[in-house]
Amino acid sequence: MNPYYQDKSVTIYNGDCREIVPELGKFDLLLTDPPYGIGVDGQKFSTSTHGGRKAYEFLGWDKCRPDKSLIDMILESADKHIIWGGNYFADMLPIQMKWFVWDKGQRICNSDGELAWTSIGGALRIFTLNRVALMCDGAFHPTQKPVQLISWCIEKAGDVQTILDPFAGSGTTGRAAKDLGRKAVLIEIEERYCEIAANRMRQEVLI
Repeated sequence: MNPYYQDKSVTIYNGDCREIVPELGKFDLLLTDPPYGIGVDGQKFSTSTHGGRKAYEFLGWDKCRPDKSLIDMILESADKHIIWGGNYFADMLPIQMKWFVWDKGQRICNSDGELAWTSIGGALRIFTLNRVALMCDGAFHPTQKPVQLISWCIEKAGDVQTILDPFAGSGTTGRAAKDLGRKAVLIEIEERYCEIAANRMRQEVLI
């Protein structure tokens, strides 16, 4: 199993996480944003008074959500867990108090925020960050999360040194982990996103 990309902090695999995760061992933290099964693997370009949105090719990876066997497998891969879009998988996940909320700081036609299920104890926590932050990161993926948001997640997870993201997209988890001095393994099935993620890892640490 050869990595698509590897440096001292981040390893990227191009492939199906069902085949790769069982070969990797245990991590401190699972931090990921799986397909929700709602067809947002692309979007058409638009313009509006709110700034419009960038176009992304529809690739079909968001036609269906992961099944319970896959969710169970990725939960087994780590001691702590943060799963964005957890509201789409609530029927497969244990009941927990500590959800994370990304408040996008805008009230427009798109969602006001997003939810992450966590296995971390404690009360619900909210992170407010305007979605325009993605433009600063470079918006490479239709469901990309801001680096600041993912860095906040890692810090809220406590003393975690190794991180797994089996649905890595454009590599934001790896970028945040690298900036914070943590180690991460990313898995992404679309090669075009592996290349984008690798290029992001090649940048100098951002903090």
